[in-house]
Amino acid sequence: MAPTLTWDDKIAVVDLGEDENRFSPEFLDAVGAHLDEIERAGVQGLVTTGRGKFYSNGLDLDWLAAHPEQTQSYIAKVQALLARVLTFPAPTAAAVTGHAFGAGAMLAIAHDVRVMRADRGYFCFPEVDIRIPFSDGMAALIQAKLTPRAAVASMTTGRRFGGVEAAGFGIVDATAGEGAVTAAAVDALRPLGGKDPGTLGAIKQTMFRAAARALTDG
Repeated sequence: MAPTLTWDDKIAVVDLGEDENRFSPEFLDAVGAHLDEIERAGVQGLVTTGRGKFYSNGLDLDWLAAHPEQTQSYIAKVQALLARVLTFPAPTAAAVTGHAFGAGAMLAIAHDVRVMRADRGYFCFPEVDIRIPFSDGMAALIQAKLTPRAAVASMTTGRRFGGVEAAGFGIVDATAGEGAVTAAAVDALRPLGGKDPGTLGAIKQTMFRAAARALTDG
């Protein structure tokens, strides 16, 4: 099922889907189109969420295996999405309702705020165990958001963090119970409504210039 867009007052909620929500080219195009619409609408916030067991399992490895000649352009498209969310000109929150692995966890990290389900689901960068080193851009993104301790604990070990553990490391900002994660993410953004998009976008561009450039160069 393709990602869908709904509204909670002036906060946009992008539902990534109810399966593994892997980043197929069609998925990336759909999310990009929703972000275009959200930017045009001048929203007060953006929440991404998922249904079922997964927030997102990240890269579509099956598609990549079938289209190896497009690997470079595909990764560039994924990293462009990460950079766009990182510098989005509105407050953003990831409602990590289920597993977030690899690039799916990176998408969550790119948001301003993360709320994770307390009792189910893992947040994991499995790259060290699946023999896929981080690109410069992906490493820069994670390290722009996490403390050195949290970055080492998550990037070099392949460790699977539950919600409470992830909050303890500062990987996520808060946890919530089953069925309450998306609402908690929306509520986290409500007090931030009314920020000027141009100013906020410029602040994020400055804050995260090095990471955004690493994600989009080349």
